[in-house]
Amino acid sequence: MSNGTGAPLDVIAASLRRERDRAGLSLTELAKRAGVAKSTLSQLESGTGNPSVETLWALGTALGVTFSRLVDPPRPQVQVIRAGEGPAVFSERADYAATLLASCPPHARRDLYLITAEPGNPRESKPHMPGTVEHVVLSAGRASVGPAEEPVELVPGDYIGYPGDVAHVFAALEPHTSAVMISEHV
Repeated sequence: MSNGTGAPLDVIAASLRRERDRAGLSLTELAKRAGVAKSTLSQLESGTGNPSVETLWALGTALGVTFSRLVDPPRPQVQVIRAGEGPAVFSERADYAATLLASCPPHARRDLYLITAEPGNPRESKPHMPGTVEHVVLSAGRASVGPAEEPVELVPGDYIGYPGDVAHVFAALEPHTSAVMISEHV
């Protein structure tokens, strides 16, 4: 069963249960720490509901795990993800999708995403786990990216690296904007 985001609900459900058990947290405590309704968390753990990227980031941060640990099923060693495929999760507040291209293997510290966004509401991200750094290379369109206090306008080929553990933003300034983002963890 899929939620329309590209990440199967059963994968998200199993990941949430596994990570909550690992952290020794009750449903109530995890929901409180993540700032999500207990009923929402309960639905997600039972394989129902429609998780947004904001909800999954908040749950990952509260659990002390990366976003990818919640949405990425085990994959073979050689991996090809064609354009339009892969576990995409959509924002509830902006025309923005994050497609996980490669999760962080054991003993490594990064996840790789393809970002697609349209002008309108920006993707405003709350701080991620302490020490997180995001690296973005704009591949098409134009966007304002970086710390919420001081975003930088990027054109294709431009790179920005910024702390992901502070509020940050990705705002598409042209239609069909896309970028590659690497989220680096400590």
